[in-house]
Amino acid sequence: MEKEGVVPDVIPVAPREKATVSYPSGVSVNEGNELKPRQVKDQPKVEWNADSSALYTLCMTDPDAPSRKDPKFREWHHWLVGNIPGNDVSKGEVLSAYVGSGPPEGTGLHRYVFLIYKQSGKLTFDEKRLPNNSGDGRGGFSIKKFADKYKLGDPIAGNFYQAQWDDYVPELYKQLGG
Repeated sequence: MEKEGVVPDVIPVAPREKATVSYPSGVSVNEGNELKPRQVKDQPKVEWNADSSALYTLCMTDPDAPSRKDPKFREWHHWLVGNIPGNDVSKGEVLSAYVGSGPPEGTGLHRYVFLIYKQSGKLTFDEKRLPNNSGDGRGGFSIKKFADKYKLGDPIAGNFYQAQWDDYVPELYKQLGG
């Protein structure tokens, strides 16, 4: 995460543990590997070494919006789920539904960062719930500020991949009303 600048662009300290992220298309996230937007369009399975009696928050965020050279919309969050029991993401509280990668054409590689935080207990989130058919309310996000707001501390697990525009991106923009 340090090599690709996730630390310090997104978080101050890299998590100790690597989360396992696998997509229905058959690809997996592996510490900065390049994946195609078409391969990551569907919600992945995310696993980490979880305490089954604890609750967690999961975030997927892109610090490179609209590009790594000009990140004026940093961060654009793609997925946010809280109150996850153990690592059963399907039983968590969806704050922002999953949206796959959609880097604009000509903006190069974007980093897509998965972070998992251990909660001290059940949280009441006052965030606006975001569906997967709109990009409204996703830009200008900061997982660091979100973690501070809910006293989540540093992430306990994480992983990331990189992606750049492919011919699937216009389909995603249609889904988002663009």
